Formats: sequence, structure tokens, C-alpha cells
Amino acid sequence: MDVREKTTIDENEKLAEIRRVEARVKSMEDFTDPDALYQELIASIKRYHPSADTSMIEKAYKIASEAHKGQKRKSGEPYIIHPLCVAIILADLEMDKETITAGLLHDVVEDTVMTSEEIRQEFGEDVEQLVDGVTKLGQLSYSADKIEVQAENLRKMFLAMAKDIRVILIKLADRLHNMRTLKYMSPEKQKEKARETMDIYAPIAQRLGISKIKVELDDLSLKYLQPDVYYDLVEKVALRKTEREKFVQGIVDEVKKHIEDAGIRAQVDGRVKHFFSIYKKMVNQDKTIDQIYDLFAVRIIVDTVKDCYAALGVIHEMYTPIPGRFKDYIAMPKPNMYQSLHTTLIGPNGTPFEIQIRTFEMHKTAEYGIAAHWKYKEQSDGKKPDSSREEEKMTWLRQILEWQRDMSDNHEFLNLLKSDLDLFAENVYCFTPAGDVKNLPAGSTPIDFAYNVHSAVGNKMVGARVNGKLVNIDYVIQNGDRVEIITSQNSRGPSRDWLKIVKSTQAKNKINQWFKQELKEDNIIKGRELMNTYCKTKGIVLSDLTKPEFMQAVMIKYGFRDWDSVLAAIGHGGLKEGQVINRLQEEYRKKNQKELTDAQVLETIENAAGGAGKDRQKRQGSKNGIVVKGVNDVAVRFAKCCSPVPGDEIVGFVTRGRGVTIHRTDCVNMIHLPIEERARLIEAEWQATPGDVSGRFLAEIKIFGNNRTGLLVDISKIFTERKIDVLSVNSRTSKQGTATIAMAFEVESRAELDSLIAKIRQVESVLDIARTTG
Repeated sequence: MDVREKTTIDENEKLAEIRRVEARVKSMEDFTDPDALYQELIASIKRYHPSADTSMIEKAYKIASEAHKGQKRKSGEPYIIHPLCVAIILADLEMDKETITAGLLHDVVEDTVMTSEEIRQEFGEDVEQLVDGVTKLGQLSYSADKIEVQAENLRKMFLAMAKDIRVILIKLADRLHNMRTLKYMSPEKQKEKARETMDIYAPIAQRLGISKIKVELDDLSLKYLQPDVYYDLVEKVALRKTEREKFVQGIVDEVKKHIEDAGIRAQVDGRVKHFFSIYKKMVNQDKTIDQIYDLFAVRIIVDTVKDCYAALGVIHEMYTPIPGRFKDYIAMPKPNMYQSLHTTLIGPNGTPFEIQIRTFEMHKTAEYGIAAHWKYKEQSDGKKPDSSREEEKMTWLRQILEWQRDMSDNHEFLNLLKSDLDLFAENVYCFTPAGDVKNLPAGSTPIDFAYNVHSAVGNKMVGARVNGKLVNIDYVIQNGDRVEIITSQNSRGPSRDWLKIVKSTQAKNKINQWFKQELKEDNIIKGRELMNTYCKTKGIVLSDLTKPEFMQAVMIKYGFRDWDSVLAAIGHGGLKEGQVINRLQEEYRKKNQKELTDAQVLETIENAAGGAGKDRQKRQGSKNGIVVKGVNDVAVRFAKCCSPVPGDEIVGFVTRGRGVTIHRTDCVNMIHLPIEERARLIEAEWQATPGDVSGRFLAEIKIFGNNRTGLLVDISKIFTERKIDVLSVNSRTSKQGTATIAMAFEVESRAELDSLIAKIRQVESVLDIARTTG
């Protein structure tokens, strides 16, 4: 007997075993004798590992039986029936003895007096960690009214928590058996568990490529979520069962003959698609079951990849393929490593049907996903294990399988998986005491958590409990932690040291807001002192400027309700004292024009502009849309330091020999203008009629934000959508991760600029935006 023939016999035996498993699943609920189930478990293990030492499994069975003694399930059966059935499902997946042992013990820590330490002493660290992982996943709280909103976060948390992938497989087996016995639950519990399974467990089974479990979870979920739809499908599929089976068998016999005639050894069979798949097709295509003809698929299983393509050629000679319905998942596997050739053909009576062609190894992978690869191949090339990591998180399963191919044994692979695989490193997922999921940056502390809940919770926080135990406020939250914040009305509020501990921008902003509000009195005093000092330095009489009407104009300009708020803003650095003084001076000059010696200013202007007579006091417009007092035919240009645009408050500055330069009133150069140069300032404004101001004006802004991939792209997209040409871009990132992006562009007015800035503020990670002021 040659090697190829022996391989075919072995694979045929594996396929026959899969069918025996399916039959056993249907009869499993009939078992009520735990010992009979245990013998079934041992027989299943011996089938795929005849030499296996089952003493650990026998010991686990006896300990679990004793621990659960007297406990009953909702069905009235002894509770030990459940862990036994979970272990049998794991044995059907050909799992190792540690996983099956953990499957037998997975409920003892949560439901009995047995502790994790006792499991470690009896079975070792490996089994203890598996049981602990399953126990933690069992504590995840799901709420029926929030499950759809939180589903993606819960799936991510599920995967991120289970550093050992066997934990997930045990949990899937646990959920599968619970779904098989869901009929003993109340209708409300049935729907809740079915929704949870549909949203959380079935997608994870699919991601792991375990279609055997995924398909059954889907069908059972549909059965309880929409029983009318499910039983209607069962009835309608059964109505045409004989006719359909006859048609499928005819196709199978015909295909088998042609494949054999071509000299290809193959196994050919037909199958009806599972109910949930039929239901999805009916919904997506808006069809009735009578309008869906490909309710079944013919499967051809061969020895090699070469035979797959040879069989495809035979099939396409026999039947007419439907264009666009051929998929080559062998050359381009799915992310979960599923491989097969799919082709849809027109049958003898014009009825379309699907054929799938794959090798025995591919079939096992399709049915059992990562569990099919649990027996690791021997390392033959002497290479060290490959610990490289791919960037795309959603291809993590492919990465696991690549590692697996280079591992010399089971434990080496698992150790690498535990230590190096971090699925969602940038986020941590934790719970409130009510079971709501919170998504925080990795490295977050209870302080971040508190401010994520509410500002008041953070401000009154005095301590925290994680998983029921008191922790320090700098404790780093782990995936799956249940965090409870301890608050007190006697709390003095946050400490400035918290700013060094927290990771989230949200928490930092809220802490800073508290200090601004809480220290307002101190900031008012500091702001008043800064105003006085500034005026003394510049030789300005502050009492002349602090008139109610002048102060009101400043409050309107900067959006404050009272003058104390303006002083507080100056005190904590939100406003510059020079900006406020400059604005007060502008208001003062508007009301006291004669006191500003107009004649002297005009004389200076006329001399600088070439002299056109001192008697002209009219306002003259320019081509730039600027009206400058007393200037006739003089060059007017815009200052590059502050780039004013129509709508900005502006002032003119008479230069020596270059006409009048227009600045914004908040320009740093104007605010810090020496006293002797202030005589050169001249009143200027935009032309009254907006239509008179035409053209585009240079504007420059600085954008501050938390650096991330795609930030500049998102900002640039806004300019593209608004058809605004960007003239220059300059960006830099600080060591603290803060990005500063300087951009220059042209706009028509202040209104257009304000609208643009408001839109950019909505971009994720953007913290603040400022215009250049010199």
C-alpha cells in the first residue's frame, strides 16, 4: 500500500468520525447517566489519540462529580452532565487533555467551594489558568437592551481577555451545550441567551473558523429568537425533502462517475444548507424559500490541491458554470484560513446548485478551524520559532497559524501565544458595577474610569475597588476588570498630581476644568495683577481704560458674562493681558478721537504717503476692500504676521515709505507696539458693503491635537470638500505625542474661515485651533 493510499484511508476514517460525532450530538441529550457519558468521553479521546493517558481526565471527572454533588440543572439532571457534555464537545474538536480537564472543571470555582489554588495543586498551573480564564469570561455581564450597542466591544474584550485561545474554545463548547438545552429556560431567558449567542459567540466561532460550532449556534439562536420563522423553514424544507434528496443524489452519482473516470480519487456527498443560512439568503435577496434553488451543495473531497483543480476542470466540462459565481479560496484563503473552491453550476433541469472542492485537510480546517491545527507539525528545518507580529489585528488568526507551523510542540506554541499575543493593545475594556462596558486607552487608571463615567464622579473620587478589592489610584486597569469608584462629599477634589497619572485626554481636560473653576478667585487676583503690571511697563493708565462700555466690548469679543471671568481667564493663561489691553485701547480711541490728536496722526500719514494735503478727512476705499481714514491713493497691504481676512477687526499702521499695513487688532506686533510708534496707528475697516470686498485672502492657522495615524488626512479632506487650496503645511510632534500642524490657505471672508475652523474642531483627536497672531 503506497503512502497516498494510506493517507486517503486515514482521511476517510476522519470524515466517518465527523459523521459519528454528528449522530452522537443528536443523541447526547438522551444521556442521563453521568458514567455512561464519561465512557463516551474516553471513547472519543481514544479514537483520535489511542495512546493518551486519561488519568488526569478521570481524576477531574471524580473531583467535579464530588464538587457538583447535589446540584441540579434546570432540566432536573445532575449538574455534572453539563461539564461532561462540554468535555465531549472539546474531545470532538480533538483538544489536548489539559483543555478537556479544564472543560470538566470549568464551573467548580464559580459554583462550588473549590478554589483556584486547589486546582493548581491537583492539576498544575496550565489547567488552573484555563479554568480561571473561563471563570473570568463567565463574569462578563450582558444586558439584553444593550447587547447590540455593546456587541463589538464585548467581542473585542472576549478575545483580548483570553490570552490562551483554548479558553475561548472551552467557552464556545460551554455555550453550545447551554444552547442545546435552552428549552428548559423561561421564554425571556431563552431570547436573552439566543441574542447574546447571535451577537457574541457565533461571530467569534466564525472568526476562529469553527463552522461546526458556528452553524449550530446560528440555527439554535434562530430557533429561539424567531421560532415562527425557524419552524416554518423546517416544515418547508421537509416538504420537498424526498424530491430534493433524489435530485442531489442524482448529481452526486453523476459527479462521482466522471471524477472516477478522470482517475481522481475523491469522496462526493451532498448536504442541505443550514436553516440560518437559508433565512439570511431569503432576507437579503427578498425571496421565498421556493425561489431559492441552491438550498444544497455538493462537496468533493480529494487528496491534494492538484486534484482540486483537476476535479474543477471535470465539473466545468459536465455542467455550465454561472459567470461571476466562481471563488478560489485555495489561492486566496479567508482570514480564518478557510480554503476551498466554490463554483455554481446549472443542473440538468436548469436548476442552479453549488459545488465545493477541497482536500481532506482543508475540510477539517473548514469544520473545526483553529482546533483542526491543534496537533502541531514537527519542526524540520531547525529554525527558531517565528515571533514576528503582523500589524493588521483582524489577520491575527493567520498569524497564529503561521507560528503554529514552526512550533516543535504544543507547549512551546502556547507559551509564545500567552506571552507575545496582545490582540488589542491600544485599548482596555472594563465594566461598571452595573455591567456597562467602558473602552479606555491602554494604561488607564481608576481616575480615567471615574471621569469617563461623569465629571462629578471624578471630582468626588477618594478611592477605587477593582474586582471587589481596594486598589491604589494609579492601578493599571486590565481587560475584564469590574471597577467601582468610591466617592465622598467631603472630597477636596482632584490633585494636580492626577494629571501625571491619567492616560485619557478626557480625564485631563476635566481635571483642568475643575482647577479653572475651583481656583477662580486666585486667578482673578492674578489676572488683575498681570493687567496692572503690563500697563505700568507700557506706560498706560489702566483707570482710563476700565470704563463699563469698554469692558463690555471686551466681554462680547471673548464671550464672557462678567469682568471677573475675563480676569480669571488672564490669570490661568486662557487670555493674554496684552490682548485685553489692546482691545480696551481700541474702544477708548473710538470714543476719544479728538484726544488722540487726529491732526498729528493725519500729518504723519500724509507725510508718509507722499503728502496729499492735511485738509482731507474723508475715508478712501482701496482695491483691497479696505477703508482707511484720511488716506488717498496710498498703497495698502496686509500684514503677513497675522493675515487679516474680511470680518476681522483691523487697524492700519503707517510704514516708512511702504504705505499702510493692515493688521488684526489682536496681532502680537500691534499689542506690543512701543508707545512712540503708536502715533503711526490709523483707523481702518472693511468696506461696508460685503459685495465690495472681493477676492481671496491669506489665512494661517495652527491645529493642536493628539498625534495619530490619519490625522492630517482627515483634516486635508475637509479642505478638499470645501475646494480650498492649501498653500503650505508644516507639522511636528512633541515627545508627549502632541501634534502641531500649521496651515496656510486662502478664504473669502471671516465667516468662511470660522466655518472651516468649526468643522476641523470636529475631527477626532483635535484639541484646539488658533490663528497666527504674529
